[in-house]
Amino acid sequence: MSTMLTRIDLRGGGAVDLGTVDSIMQAAFDPRFGEAWTRNQCLGILSTPGVWLTIASIDDEPAGFALSRIIVDEVELLLLATVPGLRRRGVGSALLRSVVAESVGRGAKSLHLEVRDGNAAIRLYAGSGFEKVGERRRYYRGSDGQAFDAFTFRLELA
Repeated sequence: MSTMLTRIDLRGGGAVDLGTVDSIMQAAFDPRFGEAWTRNQCLGILSTPGVWLTIASIDDEPAGFALSRIIVDEVELLLLATVPGLRRRGVGSALLRSVVAESVGRGAKSLHLEVRDGNAAIRLYAGSGFEKVGERRRYYRGSDGQAFDAFTFRLELA
C-alpha cells in the first residue's frame, strides 16, 4: 500500500455553504442515530454571535466541515463531519486542529463536544487529547425512536 499525502484546504464558511454542509451531513450521519441537524438549524446557529463554520476540501471538492461556537471562554464543537469516502485521510484531524487553533485565537480556555457512544470519531477526539468528562443518557433520538447515549469530552486549551 502506498502512502499518499493529501492536501486538505480549509476555509471559513457561511450561509452560502449550507447546501454543501447539508449534503455532507446527509452522507456522513446515519439517520438511525439522529445526529444530523436540519438546514434551518444550521442557518439559525450561523446567525448567532461567536459561531463559525470551517469547510474542508480536497482538490476543490467538499470533504468535510466543522461548526463551532464560543461563549465567553468556552468553545463547543457543535458538528464535525467528513465525506464517508474521504474518511481516514486526515480531514477530521485537520478540521479539529483548525477548531482548536481558532478557539485559542479567540481566547478560549476549553473546548467541549458531545459524541454518540460507539461513534468512530471518539478515537479522533481521544487521540487529540480530549478527556471524557460526562455522559448523557438517551441524548440522541434515532429515526426509529431509539435513543442513544452521548459522551461529553473536554480539551483544556493552553
